[in-house]
Amino acid sequence: MPQASCGLLLYRRDADALRVLIVHPGGPYWRLRDVGAWSIPKGLSQPGESAEDTALREFAEELGTPVAGRLQSLGSIRQRGGKHVEAFALEGDFDVDTVDSNLFDLEWPPGTGHMQRYPEVDRAAWCTLLEARAKLLPAQVEFLDRLNVLLAG
Repeated sequence: MPQASCGLLLYRRDADALRVLIVHPGGPYWRLRDVGAWSIPKGLSQPGESAEDTALREFAEELGTPVAGRLQSLGSIRQRGGKHVEAFALEGDFDVDTVDSNLFDLEWPPGTGHMQRYPEVDRAAWCTLLEARAKLLPAQVEFLDRLNVLLAG
């Protein structure tokens, strides 16, 4: 069975444009990647946890700040590796200079037995929809289109 994650697409309406909050993954594999490497804050559900609760928990873990409000479903997509991602939209704000992500352990360099700790998210950015289209993992761009439809309706 493919892995499933739940995430949150935080958005805000600035005077000049609609902006969404996206995150860059931490660790050595992603360090030099930018275009097509960013994501919405997301992660795996814990047993008995709802998709909405997972999205809110993962946002707080990856960015260090909880958010609250009425989540609106953006449905799910399937990423290239087979992972399914269910996303929710929430209007809100977040100071990207305050990112305080949870950490994960990784053997680096591979095969050395040397474990290092890295932040799950090393930075976040508010992007216009056009900017986010270039930066997001290709499959997650669909969430931008769905957000547009949701806000237009």
